[in-house]
Amino acid sequence: MLRTLLVAFALAVFTLLAHATGGVRLAAQAVPDAPHWAYGYMKPPAAGESAPPCPPVARPFPDCAYPVTPVADDGVKRTLPGTGRSFTRNESYFDYGPADWYPEDHPAMPDVVAKGKQADGVRACALCHYPNGQGKMENGGVAGLPAAYIQQQLADFKSGARRSADPRKANTNEMAQIARRLTDEEAKAAAEYFASMSWRKWVRVVESDQAPRVRATTNGLFLPVAGAPQEPLGQRIIEMPEHPESTELVRDPRSGFVAYVPIGSVAKGEVLVTTGGDGRTARCTLCHGADLKGTATVPGIAGRSASYIVRQLYDMQQGTRQTKTMKAAVAKLTVEDMVSITAYVSSRIP
Repeated sequence: MLRTLLVAFALAVFTLLAHATGGVRLAAQAVPDAPHWAYGYMKPPAAGESAPPCPPVARPFPDCAYPVTPVADDGVKRTLPGTGRSFTRNESYFDYGPADWYPEDHPAMPDVVAKGKQADGVRACALCHYPNGQGKMENGGVAGLPAAYIQQQLADFKSGARRSADPRKANTNEMAQIARRLTDEEAKAAAEYFASMSWRKWVRVVESDQAPRVRATTNGLFLPVAGAPQEPLGQRIIEMPEHPESTELVRDPRSGFVAYVPIGSVAKGEVLVTTGGDGRTARCTLCHGADLKGTATVPGIAGRSASYIVRQLYDMQQGTRQTKTMKAAVAKLTVEDMVSITAYVSSRIP
């Protein structure tokens, strides 16, 4: 009887953890043709390799992030073009009030966007998404998305309906944990804030058969390997900052990204996006608009992060991001199709 009770208790704890993290995996499922590069990795996860699970009971951050050795502040005040402001590297990255380089580029930020909630371990939205909502390749650009759509995504993160197909992607787990700790009022304020700004062109798409060799930071930002020769691109997209140092060191919110895509992929993607490719998918223009800029309720996708778009298509196909609208549209897509669709979509002017 005691053994039975202990087993039942263990199962209950595991179920609770699985719900809290959106699904805990005992062992990573390696999928050879998965677009691991879109998640910030160059190869499948090793057996059992996954991000730290988020605990079911709130505790101060970091709770489901990869352990990071604190960086000593070098005290060097850095600056950027067009601003009189200066910040050290650590001031730029402060979890609960990161540097705001260009206050004139955005409306007044709600507290949860500017500072987060340190007592609850909720980092500032502006840390990852930037004060202007443009974000980085390892996160998501949120400026210009419909407010109701943003609130729905927060709800999906919270419920476990939106997770990552790659078990190593810790910042997806963190986003879910943050969503659980926001009040309805805070979620609404953040959604309305980011929706109030227009999305601007953020990605330069370059067709090539070669790409710079890159290294990945903890959460999936690709940076070029200094002095390394270029390498064959194959059926991948390699996205990296236009100005790696200013993005990495000081989170420059005006410096975008370049995405290297296979030669011919933009034209192939245009066919899939505008015609559906003889039934392989639905025409993206049906919902996202002829210009892919979205509607009052449907998100715009033109000119957004290539890495982000690929991993969302793959997450939807794998069922880790649940969506009735997109389920049939992604069911038949190959990774090569996703690359082509993304190459075209990211190349469009928002």
